[in-house]
Amino acid sequence: MKAPSAVIVLIVCLSAATPLLASSAVGDVVGKLTVGYQGWFGAKGDNSPHNSWIHWPHNSDHPYKDHTNFEIYPDTREYTHTYQTGYANLGNGQPAKLFSAWDKQTVDTHFKWMKEVTILNNIDTAALQRFASAVKRDPIDLKTLNGVADNVRAGAEAHDRKFYIMWDISNWNNFATEIIEDYDNNIKRLVSSKAYAHQNGKPVVCIWGFGFDDRPQDTKGAIALIEHFKQQGLYVSGGVGTQWRTDTTAWKDVFTKLDMLQPWTVGRYGNVKGAEDYKKTLEADHNTLKQHNIDYQPVLFAGSSWSNSHPASKRNENPRVHGDFMWRQFVNVRELDIPSCYVAMFDEYDEGTAIAKAAENKSMIPTDQYFLTMD
Repeated sequence: MKAPSAVIVLIVCLSAATPLLASSAVGDVVGKLTVGYQGWFGAKGDNSPHNSWIHWPHNSDHPYKDHTNFEIYPDTREYTHTYQTGYANLGNGQPAKLFSAWDKQTVDTHFKWMKEVTILNNIDTAALQRFASAVKRDPIDLKTLNGVADNVRAGAEAHDRKFYIMWDISNWNNFATEIIEDYDNNIKRLVSSKAYAHQNGKPVVCIWGFGFDDRPQDTKGAIALIEHFKQQGLYVSGGVGTQWRTDTTAWKDVFTKLDMLQPWTVGRYGNVKGAEDYKKTLEADHNTLKQHNIDYQPVLFAGSSWSNSHPASKRNENPRVHGDFMWRQFVNVRELDIPSCYVAMFDEYDEGTAIAKAAENKSMIPTDQYFLTMD
């Protein structure tokens, strides 16, 4: 089996031909399956401006036993370029190597997988993440980030997928002005791509982190940012907390300014029963947003765990149950006639939510380090 079972459940994603209820007509995000795409992995020797290990280990040192920041080991068999780690060999005797998103062929392979994920359906759109730490605080990181964005554009164009930019405002106190600067200086050039996602005839952007207690609380800045992008002719989506409907703070006025809401559910429930029970929230969210003429993009995830980066946490904390957990979430969306959804995440090997190809069993992981495998 080349694709993990969590990916196979995507056959139930909603196609453009399905007559479902939405505030907007089918476009590149409404009526489509979107995945979050981190693109943040780097490796020493990848010839990127950063040219060091990024996200795989706890710091820029190489990854090795007990110095590991990711939970799921990737299936690297289809990559042209991989980089030697400090782990012992894999169970099959092969050297333990990892990939870098700086390599164009690697990102191209990811978009090929999005197109080929099943015979009946595929992943339509990818939301490329951008963070303050790379955008504003380090010019080398910014250059690397922009290079990965170019790889994403090329991969989407080559495989007839769509992509758009999604800023995460975590630890970003000046997000309201600096995101505009980033769009003008770095992102606007991407919008001309034939692969850049449009909805209602407008380029799509997303800002994630509105209304969370541990994120910046600049509601006036958030409204100004949304209104600025709308004045520029953009379609603006927002990542919010799952309690958004009952929020009585100033954030409630931010939510109604958005074209689309995306409530974040990772960790909100962790088993099939919890996913089934959450259907009531999905229904209430959908009905409320239809009344406000706002599109709805519920978040689904395959499972999650992060015991390698947080040793005190439980291994396989929110298990995939061979795809049953994610299947239940798709069933909810289908039964409620919700036309759009967002899978978190395509390549989030760090916290165990990745749906990209991963180690199927112990033969595909280092013999000296625990990793969650698909069996």
